Amino acid sequence: MQFSQALAGVDTTARSGPDPELTGVEYDSRRVTPGALFVAMRGETVDGNRYIGAAIEKGAGAILTDSAEAMATWSLRTDVAIAQVPHGRQAMALVAANFFGHPERQLAVSGVTGTNGKTTTTFLLESLLQHAQRKTALVGTIEYHLAGQVLPSPHTTPESRDLLALFRQGVDAGVTEAVMEVSSHALAQGRVYGIPYDVAIFTNLTRDHLDFHGSMQQYFAAKRMLFDASLGQPPRVSVLNLEDPHGAELALTAREHGSEIYSYGFNTGEFRAEDVQLSGGGMRFHWHTPFGHAPVTTRLIGRVNVYNLLAASAGALARGLAFDQVVESVAHLHSVPGRFQTIDEGQPFTVVVDYAHTDDALRNLIALARDLVHKHKGRVITLFGCGGDRDRTKRPLMGQAAAEGSDVVVLTSDNPRSEDPEAILADVLPGLTVPRTWYMLEPDRARGIRMALEIAQPGDIVLLAGKGHEKTQTLRHGTIPFDDVAVAAAVLREMRFAGASQ
Repeated sequence: MQFSQALAGVDTTARSGPDPELTGVEYDSRRVTPGALFVAMRGETVDGNRYIGAAIEKGAGAILTDSAEAMATWSLRTDVAIAQVPHGRQAMALVAANFFGHPERQLAVSGVTGTNGKTTTTFLLESLLQHAQRKTALVGTIEYHLAGQVLPSPHTTPESRDLLALFRQGVDAGVTEAVMEVSSHALAQGRVYGIPYDVAIFTNLTRDHLDFHGSMQQYFAAKRMLFDASLGQPPRVSVLNLEDPHGAELALTAREHGSEIYSYGFNTGEFRAEDVQLSGGGMRFHWHTPFGHAPVTTRLIGRVNVYNLLAASAGALARGLAFDQVVESVAHLHSVPGRFQTIDEGQPFTVVVDYAHTDDALRNLIALARDLVHKHKGRVITLFGCGGDRDRTKRPLMGQAAAEGSDVVVLTSDNPRSEDPEAILADVLPGLTVPRTWYMLEPDRARGIRMALEIAQPGDIVLLAGKGHEKTQTLRHGTIPFDDVAVAAAVLREMRFAGASQ
């Protein structure tokens, strides 16, 4: 493909040089190969325009820049093909779509956005589609799926160039459905610009990522972009949680832009769950939808998972699955790694690993644990920490959520990153003092997990919250291997519970 063909539909403000044949599209100069187009764009912390020279040295065939200064500098070289655009990420999305042959138009794409529940909802929706024999791709926090192949996930929502390359591989492998988490960062930065979402799902909005967005208003504005045609066109169907006040606002936005609305909730919306019955092995509820009514049985547990199931099931129906097909498939759905994942080494108490890393998610997790231990009169022991280099204002709120619902709290590190772990704990402490709760401080997460498990008694539930599926911990001096599940299982084996269940 020639440079001019790759620029089809792209708003360019200036262009100079030849019209070379392109061999690829890259935004990282380290990945440039001879003949590739290098997209130089300003990022949050790094300006890619600083690496144009490095890309040319590696043989870049053309340059796309969002900098007038870079355009003025490099257009002086007659052997360099270069074009200037007003918005680097939007231009990259369009150029990559052109280069990869518009795979996004050959897929039915379903996107899930919201503070909590994105990962579980995407996994559930993909599973429902697979039960209906649809060939799928999944893009999200834990891992990527491509026609049955599991790939590592470097980002919840990748840059447009990488997303479109993945879609191209999927289409070539026969994939017809793509299900993806759509983060607020990706929406605000234009990483998913130009992706035509057939179905868009909103789960909820609670306090998170304010270190990036600055305010809840800006955070919500980013989420709204999935529904208001900011990406190029609105979704055909918008699946919205009307029991979140932002869902009702999004319903007005989506309807105004021509989307069909599928609303859900316990008591509100067209897709409702009534008479929910919780047990240690799962849940039962009666599902009411415009497509029919039926009792539903699932292995998943907890109120939040009812919401996730409602969202995924409505999304599956929007994608053309039959009502009876969805009801039957729900019974076979499994929990998602790191989302209320239990560890059983024969101990007489329950140990759960969960990704809950906001005050709302932590509060919901503890409420579910309280329901499960109620009949045994057990205690809820909650271990959690707060991430470093992130929104500090949510730290006391996390402490308050833990204190309000737990009998014992072990405050430890999450991913402290460049911050002092002791300083992060100090930010959390004001929330732990109201109401007064028995808590312990241990900055070392492995030691904190051991403390939580060693004080557990028969009938208790120990919640290891915050990191979920993650297999590493990011510290000031670097990233180390760390897995809550593996650490907890090893401690339990040392405590010699293994023989109790045999």
